[in-house]
Amino acid sequence: MLDESFLRTADLPVGDRFEAWTERMGRTHAPMRLASDRAADYRGEQRLVGLGDVTVWPATFDHLVFRRTPKLIRQSDPEVYHLSLLRRGEAAASWGSRQVAYRIDDFHTNSSSRSYDISTGPEPVSMIGVEIPRALVALPGHRADRVIGSRVSSREGMGALLAQFLIQLVSDTGPYRPSDGPRLGTVVTDLVTAVFAHALDADREVPPETRARTLTVGVKAYIRRHLGDPELTPARIAAAHHISRSYLYRLFQAEGITVGAYIRDQRLRRACRDLADPAQRTTPIHAVGARWGFPRAAEFTRAFRTAQGVPPSEYRERAWAADRAEAARQGCGPSSGPSAKQLWTGRR
Repeated sequence: MLDESFLRTADLPVGDRFEAWTERMGRTHAPMRLASDRAADYRGEQRLVGLGDVTVWPATFDHLVFRRTPKLIRQSDPEVYHLSLLRRGEAAASWGSRQVAYRIDDFHTNSSSRSYDISTGPEPVSMIGVEIPRALVALPGHRADRVIGSRVSSREGMGALLAQFLIQLVSDTGPYRPSDGPRLGTVVTDLVTAVFAHALDADREVPPETRARTLTVGVKAYIRRHLGDPELTPARIAAAHHISRSYLYRLFQAEGITVGAYIRDQRLRRACRDLADPAQRTTPIHAVGARWGFPRAAEFTRAFRTAQGVPPSEYRERAWAADRAEAARQGCGPSSGPSAKQLWTGRR
C-alpha cells in the first residue's frame, strides 16, 4: 500500500477542527492564513498520498479563504508547484490585479513562491490536489512560472490525460506497493511537465524521455478505453497516436512488457472484476469475455486459464464462495460489491 495519511475534522472536538485543518493545509502545501465562515464547526476531509517527492491529495471541505503573503513566503518557501483539479463547487484566485475563476473540471495552478488569495464558494468543494517540487518540472523555471494562474481544462488534451490518471489513482490505491510510489510520482511529474509545456506551446523544450513516458501514459489510457473492441491492434493504436508501430513497441519495451501482453492483462483484469461481481452472477461467461475483447469463448477460456491457473467458471465459483464466506463471517447477507481486487493474483 502507498504511503497515506488521513484527516477528517468530524473526528475531532468541534473547537479543534478549524485549527487542525489550518495546520494540515500548511504542511500539505505551504504556510497560509486561512479563514472561513464555517470556522466554528469546520468540516473537511483530506487523504494525503505520498509518491516520493510528489504528493497527491483528494479533499472535500467547507468554504475557505487561502492567503499566502510575502511575509509567509520569506519565512518558509518549499518551492513547489500546486495544481488542483476542481471536482465539485467553485473557486476563484487573485494575484494582485489578476483574477481567475475556476469551473468544475478546471485545473487551478499555483506556486508556493507567489503570494495569492484563493476563495472557494459557499458550498463544499471537492478537488484533487498535487504538490510537485519546482525543480522536477523539466522546463526552464522562468517559462514554467508563466503557467501559474492559468486555468487549464481537464476536458481535453494533456489536461484530460493528467486528470484521468489522478482520478484513477486516488479511486483505489490498494493494488500499489510502497515501492510503486516514486514511480507513480515520476508519471505525475511527466504529465505535469507536459501540461505546462502544452499551455506554453513549448513541447520542444520537454526532454525526449519525458515526452516518451507521457506518450506511454496516453497510449495506455487509449487502450483501456477500447478494451472491448476485438479489433484493438498495435497498428490501430499507433495510427491513433500518429506514431509508427516500431516506436509503439519501443515505448512498451522500456516498461518491460509487450503491447499485446498489456492489452491482454487489462482485459483479463476487467473480466476478473466482472466474474467476481455478484450482481453479474447470471451473465454468461462467454458474454463477459466478449465484453472485454474476447469474441470467441475458447480463446477467452484459454487466456484466462493461462493467467489465473483456473478456467473462468471455477474462478467465478471461488469468488462467489469467498464472498459468501466473508458475508457469513460478518454476520450479514451476500455483499453487493465485487471482490476482484482481492482475488486477482496478477499471474502471467
